[in-house]
Formats: sequence, C-alpha cells, structure tokens
Amino acid sequence: MIDLSHRIQDGMPVYPGDAKTSLIHSRQIRRDNYNNHELTINMHAGTHIDGPMHLLDIPKYLYEFPLDTFIGEGCVLDVRGSKTVEYKEEYEHRIQEGQIVILYTGHSRHYGQPDYFNDYPVLTQGFAECLVRRKVKMIGLDTPSPDTYPFDIHSYLFHHHVLIIENLTRVEQLLALNRFEIIALPLNIQADSSIARVIAREIGDGAL
Repeated sequence: MIDLSHRIQDGMPVYPGDAKTSLIHSRQIRRDNYNNHELTINMHAGTHIDGPMHLLDIPKYLYEFPLDTFIGEGCVLDVRGSKTVEYKEEYEHRIQEGQIVILYTGHSRHYGQPDYFNDYPVLTQGFAECLVRRKVKMIGLDTPSPDTYPFDIHSYLFHHHVLIIENLTRVEQLLALNRFEIIALPLNIQADSSIARVIAREIGDGAL
C-alpha cells in the first residue's frame, strides 16, 4: 500500500484565495474527560477530487457518482522535466480504458512552498483529448491543477466525465510497481468536490 495523500493538519497549504484549514483539539481529556477535534476545511485543500460541479453549471454532487468511479487499475506516466504535459503516440497503447492515470511531474516536492501554486506543469489540450479517447475514469496529479485560468482543461475533462485528483504526493513510488490499483474515495458529501484519501495497492498479474 502506498499513501498518495497529504496529511490534513491545521494551517495546511491551500490554493490562493481559498479559506484556510483549521484543525483544533476542541475537547481535551484532562479538561473535558474526552478528546475531540474540530475541522474546518474547504473541499479543495490538500489531496482532493474535483467533480464537474466545481466549474460547470450542473446540479450533480460528487457523492452521486458510482463508487466504482473512484477505484480502478492505475497507470503512471513519468512526465518530469517539462512545463507542459504533451501528447505522445505511445500513450494510446499505454493507457487502457477505465484506468486511473497518475502523472509524476515531481512537483509535489514544492508542496508548502510559495511557488507550489504558481509555477507547475500543465496539461496540453492534445494530452487531455488522449485521456478522453482512452475513456479513463480519472486523472491524478502531484500538482495543484491540470491547468491555469481560465481552466479550459478542467472544463474539457469534466464535459467528458473525467474527474481530477489534485495534490498527490509520493507518486514516485509507483514507478517501481508493475501493476497497481488506485483507491481514491471522496467523502460521502453533498458538495462539488471532496477531500480524499488516495492510496495505491500493488496487485499481481491476473488480480483484476
């Protein structure tokens, strides 16, 4: 098992303009005879899944998607060293229908630093079209977004029923696996998007 999620904690990094995360120890056993914690978080903090309602004027909440949307065989692409993720013909064969595609850009090493949200690799339209052709379930990124304003790649993927996992970490560990499954479960929440615990599980040949 590989945990691809950032830990949720008080004051964790958030996209510029989004509300800050607050995690407080609201009840303490020595004072209140029990422990409790109180979390205030926007659905795009840390590792999370973007649903189409995030940018499209549609009434479908993330909890309304079938659970099998968020679980599937993974495909990792090593795309380090470029500011744009370009289409390559080899992806037509490497990416299989129904997979969850994970991109390793190496950008997660900047998580918590000012440049993390300002200078990250983005997807080209050609690459996004490849994902749609291959009928993938989701695209996962170790960056804060697949694009920048006006977020055309977001909208294109959403229009074609491809969800987006943002702010992954430890993606480099997937490179050593022959086959793996991604389990990226959002909260059962009535919201456009959701924070998520995303893990990869190594699988043997013939297991899926």
